[in-house]
Amino acid sequence: MIPTVAEQVQFRVDRFQYGRVVGEWGGRHIAHRGTPGADAVRLDGTDYLRIADDERIAHAICASVTAAPGGSGESALARALADHMRAPAGVLCQSGWQANIGLLQTVADPRTPVYIDSLANMSLWEGAKAAGAPLHPFRHNFPGHLREEIRTYGPGVIAVDAMYGATGSRSPLAQLCDVAEQTGSLLVVDESHTLGTDGPLGAGAVVALGLAERVPFRTASLSKTLGGRAGIVCVNGVDFVDYFTVEAYPRVFSTPPLRHEIAGLAAALEIVRADDWRRERLRQIATRVRDALSSMGFDVGAVAAPLVALPGGPDQRALAIRDFLAERGIFAKALCPPMTPRHRTLVRFALHAGLSDIDVERVVLACEQVRDTFGTLPPAPVAARPDVSATAADTGR
Repeated sequence: MIPTVAEQVQFRVDRFQYGRVVGEWGGRHIAHRGTPGADAVRLDGTDYLRIADDERIAHAICASVTAAPGGSGESALARALADHMRAPAGVLCQSGWQANIGLLQTVADPRTPVYIDSLANMSLWEGAKAAGAPLHPFRHNFPGHLREEIRTYGPGVIAVDAMYGATGSRSPLAQLCDVAEQTGSLLVVDESHTLGTDGPLGAGAVVALGLAERVPFRTASLSKTLGGRAGIVCVNGVDFVDYFTVEAYPRVFSTPPLRHEIAGLAAALEIVRADDWRRERLRQIATRVRDALSSMGFDVGAVAAPLVALPGGPDQRALAIRDFLAERGIFAKALCPPMTPRHRTLVRFALHAGLSDIDVERVVLACEQVRDTFGTLPPAPVAARPDVSATAADTGR
């Protein structure tokens, strides 16, 4: 007897409960953990500059709610963000996820392949699918492999993250610009984790590297450093905005950000630009933590970034490390498939400018205890199965 659709859905739910929650996670759910206490060190968000609770943002939101009816300020905020990122034009979207899907849907098509870094955010993968484009993953941060793929399949759209949300690794943007220009391809850079933290006044990694004129399309989620609910697409062609506004499905079929959300984001942008001390403090913290973990033997990369990840290995080991840290008042985030490849889970710290020196030393001490209890490297999987289609990290956009 053929099962009904409802029965098929229930089968998938049961498979998740027994296969993942019971089998792979040992009865613990990845989204369920202890409640942080008053003295907890919270490293499970992405408010890198620690401005989400700033009273200036709250006042701006309240003022917009009580103000007389008028325009939403959407166009003004889009212009302000584009100016901030040194782009000729920009358009707001409902989220970073929808910004990426809408952009890829409007620049690719079934005749235009999309080349995507194997660790790029899942929204870029979904955007390529929305366009019906041939999808060709290339090895993480490996421009040579990208060039080989383009040589085989022809020019297309290259989609990368400026900083990858799982590990904090940085994209070799200058080399990718070279590949794009030399092959007649188009480069799209997601700046969700670098907008506000990198470059002059937080203009982003592309501006920091002097590449603004060479990267035609940049996107960002505004839920990270700016702490709001929206996304931005910045473009080097002003006329693209009118095209995008009526052709990008997420833009057409979703309600745009509301007036109070736009007011909060505008206030957040002013804080990001004005409070350069927050970026400096974040850099100091990131350098201290990364240097300390590296000296312990953890492979955390060579470049300081606000995202630092400990290798987890099998899912249960990552959850055990996360809970071990939580018992010591350090709340990190466990990343498991589909946010990471199978058997290559991570325990991620999202550092922020609000950490005190005492907080930082508590993190370092807890990591020493992790090393002594779990080691610095997870056991090798019995049979590693590469799956580049399921490696997009940090899907919350």
